[in-house]
Amino acid sequence: MPLQATSGAGSYDAFGGGVPVVPNYIEEVFSTYLYTGNDPSTQNIINGIDLSTKGGMIWQKGRSYVGNHVISDTVRGLSGGRSREIYPNLTNAEDVDSSVTAFYNNGFRAGANGATNSNGGLVASWTFRKQPKFFDVVTYTGNGTAGRTVAHNLGSVPGCIIVKAVTSTEDWRVYHRSIGNTGGLLLQSTNAAFTGTTWNNTTPTATEFTLGGVTNGNRVGVTYVAYLFAHDAGGFGLTGTDNVISCGSYTGNGGTQTVTLGYEPQWVLIKNSDGGASGTLNWNIIDNMRGMPVGSNDNVLFPNTSDAEVSSQRVAPTATGFTISSASGNLNDNGAVYIYIAIRRGPMKVPTSGTSVFSPQTSYSVQTIGGTSYAVVTPSFPVDTYFWTKQSIAENKFLTARLLGASDGFTNTTDSFSNNLAPYWTSNTQVAQSASTTGNQIYECFRRAPSFHDVVCYTGTGVARTINHNLAAVPELMIVKNRSIASDWRAYSANLGATQNLKPNTTEAATSSTLIWNDTTPTSSVFSVGTSAGVNGSGNNHVAYLFATCAGVSKVGSYTGNGTSQTINCGFTGGARFVLIKRTSGVAAWVVFDSARGITSGTDPALNLNDTSAEYSPSTFNVNSSASGFEVEGNNNAANGNAETYIFLAIA
Repeated sequence: MPLQATSGAGSYDAFGGGVPVVPNYIEEVFSTYLYTGNDPSTQNIINGIDLSTKGGMIWQKGRSYVGNHVISDTVRGLSGGRSREIYPNLTNAEDVDSSVTAFYNNGFRAGANGATNSNGGLVASWTFRKQPKFFDVVTYTGNGTAGRTVAHNLGSVPGCIIVKAVTSTEDWRVYHRSIGNTGGLLLQSTNAAFTGTTWNNTTPTATEFTLGGVTNGNRVGVTYVAYLFAHDAGGFGLTGTDNVISCGSYTGNGGTQTVTLGYEPQWVLIKNSDGGASGTLNWNIIDNMRGMPVGSNDNVLFPNTSDAEVSSQRVAPTATGFTISSASGNLNDNGAVYIYIAIRRGPMKVPTSGTSVFSPQTSYSVQTIGGTSYAVVTPSFPVDTYFWTKQSIAENKFLTARLLGASDGFTNTTDSFSNNLAPYWTSNTQVAQSASTTGNQIYECFRRAPSFHDVVCYTGTGVARTINHNLAAVPELMIVKNRSIASDWRAYSANLGATQNLKPNTTEAATSSTLIWNDTTPTSSVFSVGTSAGVNGSGNNHVAYLFATCAGVSKVGSYTGNGTSQTINCGFTGGARFVLIKRTSGVAAWVVFDSARGITSGTDPALNLNDTSAEYSPSTFNVNSSASGFEVEGNNNAANGNAETYIFLAIA
């Protein structure tokens, strides 16, 4: 029977009384979670992944110190309250230790273990939940017979299989679809791909994989564990057709390499498979939580070594895949072949609450990280976009994003981006900047999410073109900056159309130009830029911040001032916690209000994006709280001038 979407973004109900289709999302089955060790204590890692009832695998590695990679899983389970561990950088048999001491329905407990919970050390964990068309874990006992098959529940043909003996010392054996069934790689080694009969020259199927009669992988009486990764199998999103994991390959070109996935990745594992011009190379793990910025160095860990994390340029994510440049740590040697596993960035689910994607903060803690003092803010979600300024003194207004790494820009100037704040993305729910205690401060923290907010980085060409995005909705407000040169910020408003633009670093009214948005309305997958250097400078790095109306979460819109008071209905039930207003019919500031500093039924503190002014209390206009959105009152051109037109962004 056909399916009909009748319950909004969260589910599909079966038509005619059939079985409901329950959508799957990447944020439910995979997590990169960063934490600071506290050995000899334990700590709960709450990453939202159900391990206790669904099962899965946890991979842990100390980032700031030398120590083994450690893999534990729910199939082998715990022994005496401690995890059965294997080490990707070693050939050792299974050990029993306390890297993991409990599996929860929303994460796990990291035990008192120096390797994965070193006191004060930075640690990364990657959690893979068992889920058809994503990941599976199976164990089996070898029988030494060629052609022996092992059943699995991946529900699709595996793109990659990693096998390790847990009761004896043996190599890690890796099958990858790009190498084929006549060879493979060794996870603990830098070696190029081997040729052999590990997989019995047989391609795995959606229900089983086959082993040869060889020593490694099928030795008589030895117990093995196998981790299976799907490839472009669909199974996710509202329609169940979205891919979230890809196992592919590329051939280096010595220049800029583009890999197309159809989505932006959050985690990538890469290995040279043929030796290449630079010889045998390490395996590489890069993820967006530790740092996978566009235009600067990634934080990289090597599964085949115990080394601490290094900073080196490797992968730059795009809205549809990733690029690798000639400077990318020997991952783009001309003619060399590389295999990869890539996992889609989340969240995929449309938010239903403003508090899950936006948090204004006025308090911070001062912490010492790597010997440097930082001001650290801690909202309840991973921060993707970050706006900061001081409230009580004149100061630049800083805007950055996780995709930009340590780079940031001033919304009130034409300056190129630089490392002014040196933002430090310390963990999933923390962001830090150079510590400063002068004056009260405001931190506006945003999370990227479908239908709400997206960030796109791209390189200009100087030729009118389209840019892919992942907003999953038509952008209604776009703010773009050329990061490489001094240039005006440019803003698109759906209420003005593609022939008009605004400059957020000025008070100017909307102006017409065919050079900015190429007179082309954006779509739910692309937006257009013209030939202007501000939005498409040839060879320059650019960043675009995109916003849309998300029911009950955000509202992008417009209104006409009446000179007295009026309520702007945003469809909210608890009022707006953030309001950005700009007069488009004449000169006026870009004015910001938020609940952390006060949106009440009185005089509220305002900040201007376009200048360095300190927070001020407007004397001739005000923004008040209203259950459905916000109220503007007074007769002032900044927010409610009679017959003047305005655009706004409000967040519940």
